Amino acid sequence: MNSIDTIYSKAFSEVLQILKYISKEDYEKIPLEVIELMEDNSCKDYTIEYNPNQSLTEQNFSKEAKTIIAIFFRDYWATEKQKEKILAKEKYDDYLEEIEKQKEFDINVFKNKSNKNREEKQQENNQLIVWEEKNNILRKIFLKIKEIFQQKTKK
Repeated sequence: MNSIDTIYSKAFSEVLQILKYISKEDYEKIPLEVIELMEDNSCKDYTIEYNPNQSLTEQNFSKEAKTIIAIFFRDYWATEKQKEKILAKEKYDDYLEEIEKQKEFDINVFKNKSNKNREEKQQENNQLIVWEEKNNILRKIFLKIKEIFQQKTKK
C-alpha cells in the first residue's frame, strides 16, 4: 500500500467514526455503496475518537476526512440554497487555482528559456507530478462518490 492509499484509508476510518454521530436520517441519505466503499477501504488498525462537543475543525481529523464530510454535506445534506453557494464557491476556487497554475506556467516557461540545467527541470517535473497525484486522488474520490450518487438517482 503506498502512502496515498494509507492517507485515504485513514481518512475513510475517520469519516466512518464521524458518521456514527450523525442522525439516522442524514446517515441514510448517503448511498450504501459509498458507505461500503469506505468500509472496504478503511484502515482497520487505525482509530481516532470524535468528540461531539467540539466542532470538526477543532479536532485532529485529516484534511482528506474533512473534505469527504464537506462533499457529503454538499451532496446529501445541504439545502438547495446552500448547494448553490457551495458550488459557486468551488467554481470561484477552481478559477483562482487556474490563475495560479497559469502564473506558475508562465514563470516556468520564462525560467526554461534561460540556461537551466536538466537536473533542475527534472526536479520541478517530479514535484508537479506528486502534487497532481495528490489532487487527482481527491478528484477521483469526488467523482466516484458523484458517480454512485448519479447511479442511485437513475434507479
